[in-house]
Amino acid sequence: MNINSENTVPLEDAADRRPILIIPYMWIGDFVRGHSVVRVLNQRWPNRPVDVLTTTLCAPLVEYMPGVRSGIVWDLPRSRLAVARQRGLARQLRAGNYGTALVLPRTWKSAIAPALAGIPERVGFVGEARFGLINRWRWGEKALPRFIDKNAALALPDGAALPPEWPIPQLRVPADEVARFRQTRGLGHGAAVALAPGSVGPAKRWTYYPQAARLLADRGFDVWVVGGPGEKALAAEIVAVGGTQVRDLTGTDLRDGILAMAAARLAISNDSGLMHIAAALGTPTMGIFGPTSPHLWAPLNGLTATVQTRTVVPCQPCHRPICTMNDHRCMRDIPASDVAVLAARVLDEGGIGVAP
Repeated sequence: MNINSENTVPLEDAADRRPILIIPYMWIGDFVRGHSVVRVLNQRWPNRPVDVLTTTLCAPLVEYMPGVRSGIVWDLPRSRLAVARQRGLARQLRAGNYGTALVLPRTWKSAIAPALAGIPERVGFVGEARFGLINRWRWGEKALPRFIDKNAALALPDGAALPPEWPIPQLRVPADEVARFRQTRGLGHGAAVALAPGSVGPAKRWTYYPQAARLLADRGFDVWVVGGPGEKALAAEIVAVGGTQVRDLTGTDLRDGILAMAAARLAISNDSGLMHIAAALGTPTMGIFGPTSPHLWAPLNGLTATVQTRTVVPCQPCHRPICTMNDHRCMRDIPASDVAVLAARVLDEGGIGVAP
């Protein structure tokens, strides 16, 4: 039974209205997956508002997450403690009168502000000697098989068994907002395929997006390249090869990426944050996996298609940001023609032609 369709989390005190704060992981894909934690809390305590700490980068995601009251935007540097920034965040958290904080990362730094704010219940796994910072300890994180299990287990009562399935992340974008985005960007009304060629580290980047863009454009589809400023050079290469039906939609605002994925008829992505965004939006999504395992890292929402090399690469799986073995064959041995044919099949089976 999918917990997405039936409430299997025990309902607790319906009269409890104390706000809950989630301290999530701040990578885009992990942030999206954190919405499963929100949904478990909403089922467990339907009358307790849930807020989420977020960075400026991830903040647009919060606006499209059902069940989240608000996002607290606060950027903390990754490389240093930043005591003054932690104290400033603690002041803001104290004003929120939170009854509970779920601290998903195991780092010492992530638990400082909730402790300084005096939030009564601070739930987190044992890690980095956070004694005094976390006061509702959880044990056994290393025995949990997947990243989502480690996060969402903190939203359950201590010692509770994990459900067969977690509620899937959801992002909901109003249709009129999507229409305005298309109009403002001059994207027309044709069926579009969104390509997400970026990732954290080049090892997870598929090699042949330019050629796939050309093949899709030749079939009559509009092709949009979606990503951040780090993908500008990739986008320029894809546009140069793909032709006039290919548009560069990369930029600094994640909202544009969300809206592009919501407007597209199909998304093709590496193992990246944009893959999780597209899947959570309900856009049919093809995930291209090379070094990483789709079993562990694919979206809970499920993918329309998972693309992996048929070549046996003995170094898989790996998490190196840069390939140092076997000439990146886990990605280089996936030809553009295979991806384009599979994309066309997915679009045809979904009844998605080139007409609007």
